Amino acid sequence: MISPATAIKLATRHVAKPWGRTSLPQPFDKPGSERIGEIWFEPDADLVLPLMVKYIFTSEKLSIQVHPDDGQARERGSSSGKEECWLVLDAEPGARLGIGTQRALSAPELREAALHGEIEALMDWKPVARGDFYYIPAGTVHAIGAGISLIEVQQNADITYRLYDYGRPRELHLDDGVAVSNAVPYADALHRTVDFAADQMLVDGPHFRLMLTGNATADLEGYGPVMVVPVEGSVEVAEADGMIRAEAGECLAVAPGAQLHASADARLLLARACKGADA
Repeated sequence: MISPATAIKLATRHVAKPWGRTSLPQPFDKPGSERIGEIWFEPDADLVLPLMVKYIFTSEKLSIQVHPDDGQARERGSSSGKEECWLVLDAEPGARLGIGTQRALSAPELREAALHGEIEALMDWKPVARGDFYYIPAGTVHAIGAGISLIEVQQNADITYRLYDYGRPRELHLDDGVAVSNAVPYADALHRTVDFAADQMLVDGPHFRLMLTGNATADLEGYGPVMVVPVEGSVEVAEADGMIRAEAGECLAVAPGAQLHASADARLLLARACKGADA
């Protein structure tokens, strides 16, 4: 855990993916010949954070996949499940997110559709644009389409079950994936269109809270450190030996009591785990 009145600038990790890009938008550096699909923000090895923040950049569709809830994850030997949310920063014309299925599918129907590829046509592919925000409960069958840049905030758990991967030579997890899937249409109430200029609570539990704000001192109730992500502008934290600064494309983990100072043009995502939620 971070000590009081302390901030840590998390290390930036470029993660190669078969569906990633060889050119990333500003403010990220060009990755060269690698296809970078994700930007992760990671603490030192001795610090475990309950949430993870990442950028995702796609040139092709991600696998159709699902995450378990906390109970299902513990049954399978993991400490927690994974709920997540997406804030779309940019989308090419025709870009889509697959979230939920067009109709309810039984477990045998889902398995057959995944095995033979019909699952792609059974997904609910939603056109997206900048500002679209989706909360993805555990059990939601989902996929991110091509031509999208987004920020994902999630429970910090590396537990993904691929149901279908368009013929890519990667492992599928049909037994576990089908077992934890809730293959039904997505609830429209979990989607909103975000005005980036307006302060707003995007997620209010049960696993985490997420706020978009220009006020770096906004009170975000919850447990553990706050993840501070400048979507625009910058933020500084006063430390005994100087200032720690993060700009767009970077991330801080800040303990309660730290003094934050945002630039006049700052738009910040503040994420914090809820008290009692599994880390």
